[in-house]
Amino acid sequence: MSVDTLHIPVQQVATSRIDEVDFNNLEFGKFFADHMLVADYRDGAWQTPEIVPYGNMSLSPATSALHYGQAIFEGMKAYRDSTNGDVLLFRPLENFKRLNLSAERMCMPELPEEIFMQGLEQLLRLDADWVPAQAGSALYLRPFMFATDAFVGVRPSDSYRFVVFSCPVGAYYNKPIRAAIEPQYVRAAEGGTGFAKTAGNYGAALMPARKMQERGFQQLIWTDAKEHKYIEEAGTMNVMFVIDGKLITPAVSTTILNGITRKSVLQLARDLGYTVEERRVAVEEVIAAQKAGKLQEAFGAGTAATIAPIAAIHYNGTDYELPPVAQREMSNRIATELDKIKTGQAPDTHGWNYRISR
Repeated sequence: MSVDTLHIPVQQVATSRIDEVDFNNLEFGKFFADHMLVADYRDGAWQTPEIVPYGNMSLSPATSALHYGQAIFEGMKAYRDSTNGDVLLFRPLENFKRLNLSAERMCMPELPEEIFMQGLEQLLRLDADWVPAQAGSALYLRPFMFATDAFVGVRPSDSYRFVVFSCPVGAYYNKPIRAAIEPQYVRAAEGGTGFAKTAGNYGAALMPARKMQERGFQQLIWTDAKEHKYIEEAGTMNVMFVIDGKLITPAVSTTILNGITRKSVLQLARDLGYTVEERRVAVEEVIAAQKAGKLQEAFGAGTAATIAPIAAIHYNGTDYELPPVAQREMSNRIATELDKIKTGQAPDTHGWNYRISR
């Protein structure tokens, strides 16, 4: 079935809440658009999806996801085309593929492409006015799926719900972050769920992250579970370093999320002629580079954060400061180019944008 043939019933709100939002002062994840997409899986098949008013859902106290963690999600953004006002959804098929990869790992049913893509398109057409036009802003979309069996017992659920809601957002971080390398706690181990975007990965990370936040660090940089010797990713994003003019980042594995912003940054770096290395990155290599004056940049790359400059890296009781953000040639250039592509100001040579005409 092609994405333009699926009929999705719509229950439209009587009155929009959009006037309640100050689009010039957006707090990330606080204000939600009028509608959401909902599709249920039961009796071995996906049912007809619906678009309904954003609101609470009624769940049994025995809902399987609440007890056994069968829950996955994605994060994606839609932007306003600065030239004609169209909505540009950034690389949605990559999110679709990763959602189903997570679903497979979590023993959940594969979502059909037509539900995902046509559902997103109809939802965005309906709530197009919620896509901000302000520079640095976007409409963040949260597709997620969770088990819905009202059953207490350790087994995969037989029923699931897929939902997409959205919220207009500004910057996730409003200033360069201070990050700490985690020497004790573990985000993911080989053979686990580290590569999947499953809720449990984030729940397990909350306590170590809070401990570091209490010490003034906005992000953890996770290390491998076996030796705590190699860098993996940060709490909300993949992490990258510019050492001696080369862009270096940990290679994806079963313990590292294959970020879509990560892929985009690496592709743009190559397009711009930079040397890119995807490989194991030792903590000591990064610290030695900073001591030798060769660590020129460090930053995170993720859908929410986009490109988040790292101002300092804490390790073994020492803060290692990095050059001022204004002096960072590579990440600033890539961030500018990526923003231009997302908002229609530069040619989309890789076909990343899914255009929804007004």
